Amino acid sequence: MTEERIPLSALPPGEAGVVRQLTGGWGFMSRLATLGFTPGAKLTMVQNFGHGPLIVNIRDTRIALGRGEAAKIYVTKK
Repeated sequence: MTEERIPLSALPPGEAGVVRQLTGGWGFMSRLATLGFTPGAKLTMVQNFGHGPLIVNIRDTRIALGRGEAAKIYVTKK
């Protein structure tokens, strides 16, 4: 059974997940990796209202991401 990959932007508040895949250009992926968004990294959605920016807790750091950025990060629910 394979786990369903969903965009980070679809993860509800309070849910934990694991980064599985990043999509986008080299510069974008490099910036995300610098922030700690690497495959296998565990994260928790702190705030996601379904519109506007969202806040994620990853590697003991809270990071705000735009919805478009979060849509390019694919996670599996933990």
